[in-house]
Amino acid sequence: MRSLKDRLPKPEWLKIKLNMGEDFLEVRRMMSDLNLNTVCQEARCPNIYECWSNRTATFMIAGDVCTRRCGFCAVSKGEPKPLDVGEPMHVAEAVKKLNLQHAVITGVNRDDKSDGGAEHWAATIRAVHALNPDCKVEVLIPDFEGNQDALQVVLDAQPDVLNHNTETVPRLYRRVRPHAQYQEWTMTLLRRAADYRDRARPMMLTKSGIMVGLGETTEEILETMRDLRATDCDILTIGQYLQPSERRLPVEKFYTPAEFAEFKRIGLEMGFRYVESGPLVRSSYHAHEHKPENAHKLSEALFEQPTNPRELRVLNNFNATAS
Repeated sequence: MRSLKDRLPKPEWLKIKLNMGEDFLEVRRMMSDLNLNTVCQEARCPNIYECWSNRTATFMIAGDVCTRRCGFCAVSKGEPKPLDVGEPMHVAEAVKKLNLQHAVITGVNRDDKSDGGAEHWAATIRAVHALNPDCKVEVLIPDFEGNQDALQVVLDAQPDVLNHNTETVPRLYRRVRPHAQYQEWTMTLLRRAADYRDRARPMMLTKSGIMVGLGETTEEILETMRDLRATDCDILTIGQYLQPSERRLPVEKFYTPAEFAEFKRIGLEMGFRYVESGPLVRSSYHAHEHKPENAHKLSEALFEQPTNPRELRVLNNFNATAS
């Protein structure tokens, strides 16, 4: 394992073009005016310029301070403020102003709350649906420390996509996610969500994601993918871990676009309905394209050679198959 300050040089395919056009600035102003947090900002997502320029964003609820200290995450840690009861409606208003057809909502861990903040999650889902009846709602939820009742509160609010990230392979949990539990909390949550889908809401999709580059082996990645398929998870995202600051875990390896394409091919063969796999892929990347009618259209990941050698363009497979 590398030391925190021993950084690998970033490869060319991870260098992106910044786009701070009017749409980007308008989204930033709107988030500020409504006193909203986004994971795009808090987690220092590399896709923020692309997504905000396309007027899409992932809302982060329950505050901007997390009760956990995961080794990979840039979000502030400590004692969070009380939940903002007006936040669900503010998120719903932002979704309406952005005219979103697919809203993605994530949040910090709130282990200070007996329900992990589950009722706040449910209130936000209901508010977005009420003000935006044609908008699909995807939630990226915490594990609620294995609290089954808390999970059910969120499921009863009827999200269209229920996402909970696995993040890494089980061997690295103590280092990467010291407060989480791989089987008891994460895999069990995803299995329960899939059971609920099959029993009550067959059009709901379940989803999870992993980061690579933290010191895992290829076989460990494949074994984690197999574990996720065993929960009957519909959607898988695989992206490159990028160290957000010197205080976070270092990158142990940069995977190539070809390696990500191979993970995608294998994942589709395993039976995932969708697999987003690429260097800059994050949980909500191209989330609006993951619809039941598009299932199985994602074949191999295709990467276009950049016209600017300093700019990586990761092509989504819908564009690739249409060309």
